[in-house]
Amino acid sequence: MLIHPAGSLGRGPVAAGEGRDNESMKDDLRDPGTSVATLANGVRVIAMHLPHVETVGVSVFVRSGSQHESARTNGISHVVEHMAFKGTRERDCQQINLDAERLGADVNAHTDKDHTAFQMSGLGRDAGQFVEMLGDIVRHCTFPEAELERERQVILHEYLEDEDDALSTAYKLYDKTCFGAHPIGQPVIGTRRNIQRFTRADLLEYVQRQYTGSNTIVGIAGAIDPEAMLRAAEATFADIPAGEPNAIAPPDYVGGIASRRQSGCSQTHVVLGYPIPSLRDDDPAGIVAAALFGEGMSSPLMDQIRERRGLAYYAACTAEERELCGQFVIEATTVPEHLDELFVEVTRLLAAQAEHIDPVGLERARNQIAVRLLRDRERPLRRLEDAAQDLFVRGRVRPHTELMARIHDVDAGRLRTAFARLLAMPPTIAIAGKIPKGVNERVLEIIGKRPPASPKGRRVLGSRTRH
Repeated sequence: MLIHPAGSLGRGPVAAGEGRDNESMKDDLRDPGTSVATLANGVRVIAMHLPHVETVGVSVFVRSGSQHESARTNGISHVVEHMAFKGTRERDCQQINLDAERLGADVNAHTDKDHTAFQMSGLGRDAGQFVEMLGDIVRHCTFPEAELERERQVILHEYLEDEDDALSTAYKLYDKTCFGAHPIGQPVIGTRRNIQRFTRADLLEYVQRQYTGSNTIVGIAGAIDPEAMLRAAEATFADIPAGEPNAIAPPDYVGGIASRRQSGCSQTHVVLGYPIPSLRDDDPAGIVAAALFGEGMSSPLMDQIRERRGLAYYAACTAEERELCGQFVIEATTVPEHLDELFVEVTRLLAAQAEHIDPVGLERARNQIAVRLLRDRERPLRRLEDAAQDLFVRGRVRPHTELMARIHDVDAGRLRTAFARLLAMPPTIAIAGKIPKGVNERVLEIIGKRPPASPKGRRVLGSRTRH
């Protein structure tokens, strides 16, 4: 049975125990065309009526990723994602692929630290079938032994490719150095040893424990009939055991420096970052700060590091906001002889933002964020992903107008404070690829020194795994 707020047609989540008042329910109603309902077992259903698009996107999100794994099970979420397509009670791998492709549909999946997503996109008329087909894949996968052994080799190839990627290596070092032994610091792909030893029984037990109603969201976006989609989701997902939310404690930030030499690399890959508020904190200052500092060729990072000094071909800055933590991340690819100067300049540029925010830079950052968010709204699967994240973290889908208003409210004063807070924390630094001797000690010395001020009178302007 679908549960709806009184006086509405499937608008606003009403999960048992959330205790939301009528005023907070109204927030969901401000985003026209988006309906959210909760089944009796806790499965939430998002239906987005987008009459301007001719295709439909359907996604099933499960709140289960590498942050929910122990060291011994690290990587199992990713293996489950791969194996879900290898056979169900009624269909083998070949039939699953053919059923989708006969309809012209694309099928995909990805695993992240906080969730796993299964997706289909195709013609709007087939939306109900997509819900049913994804339900079969997610709910009735059987993990055939022969398929597991074949797919294990595919995943090991993927693991080796990831290990050979110096930037990916730097990011894995970065996460581990940020959060130490907390599961969120583990890589999504897991370890070679774990991949080699996971059994069919391990996968079945993991799915039974993690894939429950309270941890599942079904989303449909396109030119759809919302009520018909809610009925289709209910018919497919209503009998999943409710279970309990897959909740874990937030990590403590550690910080520090880690490096790894990789043979065959001629470049040095750097990831430098600081902690910022999590999604739960609902503070968009980190997003605006990252866009101001390193999004676009006119940002301080790219203008100074690449255009004026030639210290790197590639550099970027992003704000990685997750439910449990946030990371302000700067990445760059350089050569060993430019490494010291790169750190000196990046540190100086960060300090400059704590002293002065250029108004033109702030205008640029806000507009770049606005355009990026609007582009995301034009992509049904991306829009569903953002909505699911809102439901998992906040229990509601935020309307676009609310998010943009909060971005606009981040003024120069808040940004200066945000940069000052970054610099008050110990950084996390990861370096991989071709690395000169003694690099850790030199970088720590550079970061530890007070950065030189900008020259007087000069303004320094304010960034999946497939199955």
